[in-house]
Amino acid sequence: MIKIADRVENLPPYVFAKVEKQIAERRAQGIDVISLGIGSPDLAPPKFIIDALYESALKPENHGYAGYYGTPALRRAIAHYYQQRFGVELDPNSEILPLIGSKEGLANMALAFIDPGDIALASDPGYPTYRMGAEMAGGSFYSMPLREENHWLVDFEEIPPDVAAKAPIMWLNYPNNPTGAVAPKEFLQQAIDFAREYNILICYDNPYCDLTFDDYIAPSILELPGAKEVAVEFNSLSKTYNMAGWRIGMAVGNAEAIRALTVVKTNIDSGIFRPIQDAATVALMGDQSWIAERNKIYQRRRDIVLEWLPKVGMSAEKPKGSLYVWAKVPEGRKADEFALELLDKAGVWITPGTAFGQYGDGYMRISICISEERLKEAGERLSKI
Repeated sequence: MIKIADRVENLPPYVFAKVEKQIAERRAQGIDVISLGIGSPDLAPPKFIIDALYESALKPENHGYAGYYGTPALRRAIAHYYQQRFGVELDPNSEILPLIGSKEGLANMALAFIDPGDIALASDPGYPTYRMGAEMAGGSFYSMPLREENHWLVDFEEIPPDVAAKAPIMWLNYPNNPTGAVAPKEFLQQAIDFAREYNILICYDNPYCDLTFDDYIAPSILELPGAKEVAVEFNSLSKTYNMAGWRIGMAVGNAEAIRALTVVKTNIDSGIFRPIQDAATVALMGDQSWIAERNKIYQRRRDIVLEWLPKVGMSAEKPKGSLYVWAKVPEGRKADEFALELLDKAGVWITPGTAFGQYGDGYMRISICISEERLKEAGERLSKI
């Protein structure tokens, strides 16, 4: 009988992969399920990005291994983006590492920094990979509660000093998934000061920085003084450029941390498909004006959800960023049970907040990655329950 590693036996299935199977089963039965569960952009990248992919893919030499470190052109394009977007200067050779989507970088970061007995500080509710990466590396995680009364910001004073002393890394993410909360620069400075005090590396996950509403402009943590000493920022073309399936992202910031992540990564994969790198370079260096128009589409979708939420006994703050509305479940209801009820009675799937950690109970994350018509239909179905 084969023996499966304890880390796999003790690891829960990735929640969204599990849900995807449940939805597929119902659709196979002829049920028209409207899924508001996954933050996968439904809009295509602009034609000039797709054209760049096509043109590069026509070249026979671009179908071999593309190198471990990303093309020099892509690294320069990432540096250009950070300088233009945030005013942050990055060395393309030591402070930038292209990734096969930022998710693999999040997981590999734990392999680079977590030893058995170490603790990763992870915001809760938060992206599950922050916690699971630490457990797969043989460590553990400490949940930093995000609470509505604190505007979904971490309270660093709540973290026990003995826990902080065992934490090589801390995960933060704003605009936040799943809450949609944003963080002022004063909070980011507090995080930097806390990290410096306890010799912690901040892993700042920033894939929603260009998905913002109502004229809000999200910062990079690297804009703050001293940030490069204690921080690495993860970013992605998945959300900003509608390229989620292309799998391309980046880690930038502290050079020593980038070096450590590079050691892990080069032992695990063989780099990013060259035409995708070439198209990403064009995306980062090309016209950015279309992003504002695209965000208006998401803002209208957000407002549609906010309009029908009260009709189904739910409420939410108006998010300034991300692809989600973080809604309170009706009084007295459990998020998990309520989500299954909505799926069974209305054919609408909404992710319960507990998918993102224990402090997500009482809330649900509604994705706005479907058309306005389907969002309105979802609201009509739910209001009839």
